Amino acid sequence: MGRIFEVRKHAMFARWNRMAKQFARIAKDINMSVKAGGADPASNPTLRRVMQNARAVNMPKDKVEAAIKRASGRDATNYHEVVYEGYAPHGIALLIETATDNPTRTVAHVRNIISKNGGNLGTTGSVSFQFQKMGVFRLDPAGIDQDELELDMIDHGLEEMGESTGENGEPQLVLRCAFDNFGRLQEALEARGIVPLSAEHEFVCTTPAELPEAQATEALELIDKLEQEEDVQRVFHTLA
Repeated sequence: MGRIFEVRKHAMFARWNRMAKQFARIAKDINMSVKAGGADPASNPTLRRVMQNARAVNMPKDKVEAAIKRASGRDATNYHEVVYEGYAPHGIALLIETATDNPTRTVAHVRNIISKNGGNLGTTGSVSFQFQKMGVFRLDPAGIDQDELELDMIDHGLEEMGESTGENGEPQLVLRCAFDNFGRLQEALEARGIVPLSAEHEFVCTTPAELPEAQATEALELIDKLEQEEDVQRVFHTLA
C-alpha cells in the first residue's frame, strides 16, 4: 500500500456557493436513486450510498428527507445522466458528468462555457479512453488496521488502496475497485462495520498530464466554471 495519486484538486478557487452546489448535486443523486430503486435505503443500496455522501458534505438530515420525499412524488423531475467529453486549454481532457431534465439546454450551456474559456467540446469517445471508471471509497483511517483491511478487501475486488487527504487536508484512506465490483466492496465494508466518508464512482485518468502553473491555472479556471453550471454534477480531468 502506498500513497494514492489523485489529480489536482482546485481548492484554490474559493466559491461562496460551494455548499449549495454540493447539496444540489446530492439532491439529484437522491432523485435518480429513488426513482431507480425506491425510497427505502434498507432495500436500495444506491440510495444508502448517496445518503452516506450527504453526511460527508454535512447536508442536514431534513434536507435529505425532503429530497427523498420529493423524488417519491408523482410530479418529481426526471433527471438523466449524460456525460460530455472535451478539452480544456493546453490539451487537458475532460469528462463532464451531468444530471439533466433537458439535454438540449445542458449541452448548449456546456459548449458555451468550454468555447469561451479556450477549450472545445468533443464527440463521444474522443477522450473517455483516457479514463477508467472505478468505484472509490474514502474512509477515516482512525482505528483501522490498514494492512489487515487491504488483505481482506482484495478478496472483494479491491485493486488499489492508499493514503490521501480531503479538501481540508484531513487524512483519508482511499480504496479503488473496478466499477463492476462496487457492490461487492461496499457490502464487504458494511460487513466489517465500516461506514465510508463517501462512496462513489469516479473516472480515474490513466495518464495525468503535467503543466506549468500558469497553464494549469487556465485549465482549472475552466473546470471551476463548468462545476458551477447548474446541470453539471462533477468534472473529471487529466491535469496532474
